[in-house]
Amino acid sequence: MGIKNGSNMDNIVGLLGKGTDFEGKLIFEGTLRIDGKFKGEVITSGILAVGDGALVHAEIQADTIIVRGEVHGNLKAAKQVEIKGNGRLYGNISTPSLIVDEGVVFEGSCQMTKAEKTVIPLDVKK
Repeated sequence: MGIKNGSNMDNIVGLLGKGTDFEGKLIFEGTLRIDGKFKGEVITSGILAVGDGALVHAEIQADTIIVRGEVHGNLKAAKQVEIKGNGRLYGNISTPSLIVDEGVVFEGSCQMTKAEKTVIPLDVKK
């Protein structure tokens, strides 16, 4: 489940493995991979990877979202959304970059937004 453009999976902070069933709100930094079932909300400044065979019903906000399993819900990514392999997405996408492999399922709409930029004001004193 590789990620391009300088991102990587080295900073994995959590794994919901096959056979797990979790409902709630996930807030984290780094990378989280879901291979089981999840229902709720995901908020991260990192990467969410939905693995093959996973079933997710959630509203998701992340820097990067990778879908190889089944996701029902809306996705908002600051950097990129990837739908790969056997991925199935039923919901809307808002992202500046979208990668869709041949043969995936995507039922919804996509809004291509500009990448969010952070403006840091300079304190210039004379």
